[in-house]
Amino acid sequence: MKKLLLSILATITTISLFANVRLPKIFGDNMVFQRAQPIPVWGWADPGEKITIKFNQQVKTTKTDKSGKWMVRLDPEPAGGPYALSIVGRNTVGFNNVLVGEVWICSGQSNMEYHVRDVIHSDEEMQTADYPMIRHIKIPNAVSGSPQGDISDADWKVCSPETVSDFTAVGYFFARELFNRLHVPVGLINTSWGGTIVETWTSREAFEKDPEFKNMIANMPALNLDSLAKVKKDEMAKKLKILQPTLEEKVDATAWKNPDFDDSKWAHMNLPGLWESKGMGLEDLDGLVWFRKEITIDPEDADKQAVLELDKIDDSDDSYVNGTKVGSMKNQYNEQRRYVIPPGVLKPGRNVIAVRVEDTGGGGGIYGDSAFLKLSIGNKVIPLVGEWSFRIESILGQYAGIGPNSYPTLLFNAMVNPLIPYGIRGAIWYQGEANVGRAYQYRHAFPLMIKDWRDQWGQGNFPFYFVQLSSYNDNNGDSRHGSSWAELREAQTSTLALPNTGMAVTTDIGLSHDVHPKNKQDVGKRLAAIALNNVYGQTMEFSGPVYQSMKINGNQVILSFTHLGGGLVTTDKYGYVKGFEIAGKDQRFYYAKAAIHGSEIILQSDSVSDPLEVRYAWSDDAGEANLFNSDGFPAVPFRTDQWKGVTQGIQYVIGK
Repeated sequence: MKKLLLSILATITTISLFANVRLPKIFGDNMVFQRAQPIPVWGWADPGEKITIKFNQQVKTTKTDKSGKWMVRLDPEPAGGPYALSIVGRNTVGFNNVLVGEVWICSGQSNMEYHVRDVIHSDEEMQTADYPMIRHIKIPNAVSGSPQGDISDADWKVCSPETVSDFTAVGYFFARELFNRLHVPVGLINTSWGGTIVETWTSREAFEKDPEFKNMIANMPALNLDSLAKVKKDEMAKKLKILQPTLEEKVDATAWKNPDFDDSKWAHMNLPGLWESKGMGLEDLDGLVWFRKEITIDPEDADKQAVLELDKIDDSDDSYVNGTKVGSMKNQYNEQRRYVIPPGVLKPGRNVIAVRVEDTGGGGGIYGDSAFLKLSIGNKVIPLVGEWSFRIESILGQYAGIGPNSYPTLLFNAMVNPLIPYGIRGAIWYQGEANVGRAYQYRHAFPLMIKDWRDQWGQGNFPFYFVQLSSYNDNNGDSRHGSSWAELREAQTSTLALPNTGMAVTTDIGLSHDVHPKNKQDVGKRLAAIALNNVYGQTMEFSGPVYQSMKINGNQVILSFTHLGGGLVTTDKYGYVKGFEIAGKDQRFYYAKAAIHGSEIILQSDSVSDPLEVRYAWSDDAGEANLFNSDGFPAVPFRTDQWKGVTQGIQYVIGK
């Protein structure tokens, strides 16, 4: 009898493990299906199992193949809902509150990942975000050496003042504009990761078929990330032990926050700045690092309330003053740290600030603007710029040293492939900052990725709209010294040669000393204008002036443009048009006086008697450029010359 019971129990266990119908985690309550096209629904069960799918008024059946996979394509549905989706095999799986509307992929690096809570006027934006027809899912950050069929747990969120803070800001403002114009549900699939290169978002298959990249990918073996991570972790530990001989897997760091702790043997680092940029052997470090700094407080300021500003920390921090925790943020690498120090914490004389930083991938450390690294007591400011003591607490465990940029294809495998073939209308993309060092090659690598996604999805040339890099003073780049940022923008512009693409120009809303502009509202609106005009039939201007042709008349250059909208304008209150340069045969560019004459721009420079070529907004920080059309769209940066740039010839090399 006992054996019989055990046999029955084993049978039940086997059924529960192997017979259950299962769907990828991109499916869930509150999701949005793409309207007016077949709706793919797929998953796994036992081989040969009959599966019945019910949605709205539709009922479809199928059987799993030999591997246990099944798929149906529901008939196209108009916008509507909410509906229930049920999948019945030996068990039943159900999803509720499902809408049908417009579904867009939102992808790229940190400026797409950037949250609504971090934008300008964020409090007002979050308070008014009552849009239950907008839905959002964040695909968990993950890497994989081979294409995956599923993601880890993720949830579709209904847009509300309580949930919107974690939404992609660009995606949300894009969706809000679409909803207010179209009055249909909008679903956002946010698969983005800060600091990532375009090559990690592209499949191995695409590289293998491409003449420029096939040798690169042929030399990359099949990736076992567990083995590679162990090797990298061991190599990193050896390297770090030179810097920190007492480095161990785990240490008791509880006393490191205390003012009486002896940190005299710690190493030193100048802050602000990511530790990868310091040339100290920390380039591949993901883990926990403590920073400490001593300051002196005058007796009259002791015991007073104060404010500790640490600008930005990548990714998370716990911050202490004299052993008292004054603030903490988790996974908010874009957010400035501003912590109030309560009365009674500061003491006369010696005081100690201690910051525990956790970096889970990409850059790590206390970084940003030196002006926001300080301690303030009333009107008195104590700068915290300069030397800090630091010590590594631990190295990250799984995939230590294996980041999303360590090898090509890692994010396609883990964060794109599991989404295919979920029905979408198109994609919006904000990326390129991580590729500026190879800007010239980006004119090939970026279109390759777009074509790859389209091929993989099998939906034809679906709309793919992207954001051109904003203005940012990365390296004082300009026409005289060369500008990798200008060359990357040019590569993005050249990508418009692909069918069904569009570009939102953002040079006017950048921040010279912050690579993450806070004005994401206009970014979303500009992307939405492209979609509304090109996809949804709402005729409107969606681009700023685009260079068309040039005529030379003596010492003057006459430029003509398309996308004039209601006419050319400048934002300068005195009517000055800025951002244009002229060069002669010597290839030296000089500032050009520019004037609007109807639909043309007339240029001349006292320094160039025989003009030959023109550039506009050709610098890392192109925020001064101020030519617009009257519809409010900035002119697209351009150059007329084909002279060699600073990134030409620089090729992608794995791991560099």
